[in-house]
Amino acid sequence: MQAETTAKIDIIKTAIDLLCKHIKYDDAKAQLANLESVISDGDFWNDQASAQETMREKNRLERQLAVIDALQLEMDDAIELLELGTAEGDEEIIDDAEASLTKLVAIAEKRQLESLLSGEADANDCFIEVHAGAGGTEAQDWALMLMRMYSRWSEARGFKLQIIEESAGEEAGIKSVTMRIDGENAYGWMKTESGVHRLVRISPFDSSARRHTSFASVWVYPVVDDNIEIEIEDKDLRIDTYRASGAGGQHVNKTDSAIRITHLPTNIVVQCQNDRSQHRNRATAFNMLKARLYELELQRREDAANDAASSKTDIGWGNQIRSYVLHPYQMVKDLRTNVEKGNAQGVLDGDLDDFIEASLAARVGNQR
Repeated sequence: MQAETTAKIDIIKTAIDLLCKHIKYDDAKAQLANLESVISDGDFWNDQASAQETMREKNRLERQLAVIDALQLEMDDAIELLELGTAEGDEEIIDDAEASLTKLVAIAEKRQLESLLSGEADANDCFIEVHAGAGGTEAQDWALMLMRMYSRWSEARGFKLQIIEESAGEEAGIKSVTMRIDGENAYGWMKTESGVHRLVRISPFDSSARRHTSFASVWVYPVVDDNIEIEIEDKDLRIDTYRASGAGGQHVNKTDSAIRITHLPTNIVVQCQNDRSQHRNRATAFNMLKARLYELELQRREDAANDAASSKTDIGWGNQIRSYVLHPYQMVKDLRTNVEKGNAQGVLDGDLDDFIEASLAARVGNQR
C-alpha cells in the first residue's frame, strides 16, 4: 500500500477516533437504547413537553452515531475494494478505491471540525450586533460592509437572517445593526467573530483619495430558549420607547413602537424596532436581553477556564481580532490565528470559513 494511501486512511481513522471520544460512543449508544425504551412506553406522550425534549435528544444521538458509523463503513468498504484491486492487479478498481478515500478524507475533516461545536449553547441560533467605531461616515460604511459580509455568509450556508434593529448613518452606512441568524449550530460557528474588526483602504468619501483606517465592533450571543432560566428583576431595568428610523416604511416613522431596554447592573443595552407592534418589539428585546445575560455567564465560565490554562489567549470582546487591508495591497489577516487570505473581496463576500475554523480550533485547544 502506497504511503499516500496509508496517510489518507490514518487521517480518517484519527477523525473517527476523535469523534468517538467527543460523543463517548459507547455511552451514547447506551443512552440511545435507554431513550428508545422510554419512548416505547404507552404513557410517553402524556407529557408533551417532556416527550418532545426526549425526541430531540434521541434524534441528536442518532445523528451523531450515524455520522461515525457511516465513516467507519465507507472506510472499511474502500479498504476492502483497494485490497481486492491490488490482489487482482486491477488499476480501475484501485483508482475507484483511492477516489473514495480522498472523498472520505474531506468528509472526515469536516466532521472533525463540527465536533469542535460542543459548547453549551453552540447548537443555538444567534444574534449578531455590529457597531461602527469612531470616524463618522468611514466607520459607518465599514459597519455596513460587515453586515453584508455576515449576510452573505449566512446565505451561503442556507441560514435564515433577520434584521432586528438597524440605525442608519448620517451620510452612508449604518451606525449599528442587530441581526438574528437561525441555522444549525449558528452560535457555534459565529461565536469567535466577536471583537474589533479593522479596515484599511482608500476612502471613497475622501476627495483627496487618502488612505483611512476604520474600526467596527462585532458582538455575537446565543438565542436562548424557555428551558434556560435567566432571572431579570424589574427594578434592574430601564425601558424606553422611541420612534424607529431607517428601513421599515412609513409606519415606523409615525409611532413610538421601537423599544430600548437597559439592564442597569451590567449596563447592557438592547433595542428592537423591526415590528409595527410595540408589544412584540418589547418581547423580542427581552429575549435579546436574556440572550446577552446568558452569553455574559458563558463568557465568565470561559474566562475562568482560560485563567487555569497555561496558554491563555485573550479572544474576548473588545479586542482587535481581524485586519482587512484593501490598499496598498489586498489581505485579510486574523490576528489570533495568523490565518491570511489574499482575496479580501472574497472574504467580504462571505468567505469566512477558514478564519472561523482556525479560531474555533484555537479556542477549543486553549480550553483543554
